[in-house]
Amino acid sequence: MSAIVKAIRLAIAASLLAVGVATPVRVLAAETPLTGTATFYNDKFQGKKTSSGEVYDGAALTASHKTLPYGTKVKVTNLANNQSVVVTVNDRMKKSSKVLIEVSKHAAEELGFAKSGKAKVKLEVQ
Repeated sequence: MSAIVKAIRLAIAASLLAVGVATPVRVLAAETPLTGTATFYNDKFQGKKTSSGEVYDGAALTASHKTLPYGTKVKVTNLANNQSVVVTVNDRMKKSSKVLIEVSKHAAEELGFAKSGKAKVKLEVQ
């Protein structure tokens, strides 16, 4: 893909995201890693249904994202220690959230930020 076409696709995707259209995130993320803050689910959600209908299990490698479709596999890399894990999106975050992704407690432990509660991460759609 030429640099011009890629730049146009990224600009269109960013514009659509800015107005709340969900579908271009997969296109954007598949080509360009996204960076931002990750947090993890509080224990109080253990055993409760996610927006996809699955029951939240803190021991699983799952995540919540604003727009990525349920079932999307995402490689999450902690930029502070370069540890990474692949999670499956099974929940939806509020569009107003300033967090890029919210992962399960097990994923946060694997990424090395369970004690601090948040980390700067890079996301790559698999």
